[in-house]
Amino acid sequence: MSRSIAGKIKLNSFADIVGGDDTAVTEVPLSDLHEFKNHPFRVLDDEKMEETVESIRKNGVLMPGIVRPRMDGGGYEIIAGHRRKRACELAGLATMPVLIKNYTDDEATVTMVDTNIQREDILPSEKAHAYRMKFDAMKHQGSAGGRTVESIGEAAGESGKTVQRYIWLSNLSDTLLGFVDEKKLPIRSGVEISYLTDKEQGWIEEIVGSTGVVITPAQAEKIKGYSQSKELTKALLNEILSEEKPKPRKITFKGEKLSRYFPEDMPVEEIEEKIIRILDEWKDKGGR
Repeated sequence: MSRSIAGKIKLNSFADIVGGDDTAVTEVPLSDLHEFKNHPFRVLDDEKMEETVESIRKNGVLMPGIVRPRMDGGGYEIIAGHRRKRACELAGLATMPVLIKNYTDDEATVTMVDTNIQREDILPSEKAHAYRMKFDAMKHQGSAGGRTVESIGEAAGESGKTVQRYIWLSNLSDTLLGFVDEKKLPIRSGVEISYLTDKEQGWIEEIVGSTGVVITPAQAEKIKGYSQSKELTKALLNEILSEEKPKPRKITFKGEKLSRYFPEDMPVEEIEEKIIRILDEWKDKGGR
């Protein structure tokens, strides 16, 4: 099982991602390095950041960042290296080594996503915005829609269908995406709700925020249907979400069985996501 997943992951080398010669490294003042516009990934002062800071103090920055000249305001826009810049600040450095590339907006966006998307600690909201940004950039470059999501999935180790779901999630309000991150709103339910209007999503925000109700995929599908037929009202929404839910099915796997397919240190959430992905592919083939 794990081999079938790994076989889909396209791990690009640093040279493959940046293209061309990667030896022209320049030291740039940290004050000249500016965040990528609408950068979707978090930069946290967490334990991993502390490890990066300690590594930089001992060994320096081993992997240069990637930047491009800013058209307005001077300095450079960071394409890859936001966490390294923050670690350099915390380590007391004044400069950071970078590769300066004359990328177009679309080239910069694709590279920014590709150099971040395979991190293990990415939230659903980060994936949603990142996949949307890369999808739009590739469309601008002339890629066809279906092939685009498949290509994005191949680069990140996801199926095209999974990528498409995250792109749909990007249509959720920031509050609802936050609920997805906090597991107050299941991803599958969020995909269905992403079709709702801004006003209807506001009703969802209010109800989930005040009651803590968890919207099941079946309820979300029903809500989407009423929305598309222009029949959804706040009263009807409350009625749907007040319906008694069937008792959830719970399946438990013994650790030794899972260890045959997944590394011992893989987080439970990631194992669950991969199992669901495999089951989705099985369902798409007719459940046989």
